[in-house]
Amino acid sequence: MTIREQTEEIERQTLHPKACLSSKSKGRVRPEKEGEIRTCFQRDRDRIIHSKAFRRLKHKTQVFLAPKGDHYRTRLTHVLEVSQIARTIARALRLNEDLTEAVALGHDLGHTPFGHAGESVLREIHPGGFDHYKQSLRVVDFLERDGEGLNLTHEVRNGIVTHSKGKGQIIPEKHSEKAETPEGLVVRVSDIIAYVNHDLDDALRADVIKRSDIPRDITAVLGDTHSKRIDTMVKDVIYSSRKTDNEQILMSSEVSSATYRLRDFLYEHVYESEMIRDEFNKAKKILGDLYGYYLEHIEEIFKDIPVEKKKLDRHRVICDFVAGMSDRFALATYERLFLPQQWMVM
Repeated sequence: MTIREQTEEIERQTLHPKACLSSKSKGRVRPEKEGEIRTCFQRDRDRIIHSKAFRRLKHKTQVFLAPKGDHYRTRLTHVLEVSQIARTIARALRLNEDLTEAVALGHDLGHTPFGHAGESVLREIHPGGFDHYKQSLRVVDFLERDGEGLNLTHEVRNGIVTHSKGKGQIIPEKHSEKAETPEGLVVRVSDIIAYVNHDLDDALRADVIKRSDIPRDITAVLGDTHSKRIDTMVKDVIYSSRKTDNEQILMSSEVSSATYRLRDFLYEHVYESEMIRDEFNKAKKILGDLYGYYLEHIEEIFKDIPVEKKKLDRHRVICDFVAGMSDRFALATYERLFLPQQWMVM
């Protein structure tokens, strides 16, 4: 028996009946021989961590554009916080931690530079529209490894494409919008736990809001500190889900209501605040101009994309290229293309 097979046997003996076993995965689009050491979900997690798209997340905006302070979250630290929260919940519910971690680490690989401002621009100007969760799936299916993709398992791919909620429900009612696995649902709820708390923390740090601005009916339920709020929400998911014997992954009505109110508060006072909106308008202009430039000079990006992509229409190629930029690469490219350059003095 290989080490992988031993791990799979441990899963069968210890995980909850609702958990997704590595040995029961629906497999990959392109079948592969199983490894000697790692399960299929461990391999997926490692492929995501070693991908170029994952490394670029360190220079992609979470909320504050190209932050100069070292303590503001980026898209990379966001996915790490989601992963930590999701693994805590998964372990408590005896779900598959490797699957949970893989989905959590991969869920934002397709996010644009400049956060949701970038997503908004591409949604407006790309003829096919744009959603970062669909782009994340495109990254792992095609854009990585020079057009070969990461060839991830069905369960990880499904968790990635169903994680997003925007202003919608934490756990959707429509079956078609839900992840097929409880692990995927855990990541979806962990995503909102992470971002409403760390975005609030960053907004306080940036003096966009004051601690006294947070409505008392929210802090009365969730807690008055960052750690207390996360602790309340995580425990609530665990105990509420356990009451259903993992038939459902959910929050109690009291905590979910407070979470929705916190999210609404952030939209009104942070995400759509005048300070953030002004910066996002600048970001929109940058990406809009870059998109327009490459429509006229598409040959300049062929060297940076998989050869197979030349068969695609120019809008799809440019959308992939712009969406994959980090904040600082987008800023540097814009400066090179549109701003006068200083003369070199020899």
